[in-house]
Amino acid sequence: MCGRYASTSTRDDLVSVYDVVEAVGEELPPSYNIAPTQHVNVVFERAPRGKPDAEPKRMVSSEVKWGLVPSWAKDPKIGSRMINARSETITSKPAFKAAAARRRCVLPADGYFEWMKDENGKKTPFFLHADGPISMAGLYELWPNPDLPEDDPERWLWTCAVLTRPATDAAGQIHDRSPVLLPDTFVGPWLDPALTDRDDVDALLNSIPEPHLDLYEVSSAVNSPRNNTPELLHPVHR
Repeated sequence: MCGRYASTSTRDDLVSVYDVVEAVGEELPPSYNIAPTQHVNVVFERAPRGKPDAEPKRMVSSEVKWGLVPSWAKDPKIGSRMINARSETITSKPAFKAAAARRRCVLPADGYFEWMKDENGKKTPFFLHADGPISMAGLYELWPNPDLPEDDPERWLWTCAVLTRPATDAAGQIHDRSPVLLPDTFVGPWLDPALTDRDDVDALLNSIPEPHLDLYEVSSAVNSPRNNTPELLHPVHR
């Protein structure tokens, strides 16, 4: 699964790496311990607001909360329980299938945290990462607040979820699932708004190669989302 991650790329970094043409919202500071329900950077492609027939643009937005709220949800608090989406079922589950066809995104990260439980139940945190920044496949949704008028700019709540898959490689030592990580050549196809057939989405997901990750133990300070300093990414030497 993915319950915490780190992302320290600047907005200029994201614009350059992902060929972004428009940025939305205030730039987020580096975060070494991103937790569910917080605002995160999300990259996606869509037509400009109010112009559905216009050419889609690749954008990065900081106005998206981690924890997907389906458009039909009665209560947005459901998002805190929907931070991950199983890649095997996103095209069939009611909460995700609409987004799987039309609202796919990327969540940029330096790496993510997982906790290994020993025979006594003690959990030890590890940081899993690659040689450089990683692109986690995700879905995003727009939830309309029924208490606000249609023309209110605050009416729409933007949320997202990280896709997961069965874990192998280093990730499998810690947890049985890991985020779906997109190689650079898969980012464009994943974000392509012309890809709307759910079978084709499944085929694309099934063709994504397994990631090769490294891991090391980190401080238990990462257990609290109130802690958010660079030291959280430093390895613990025993």
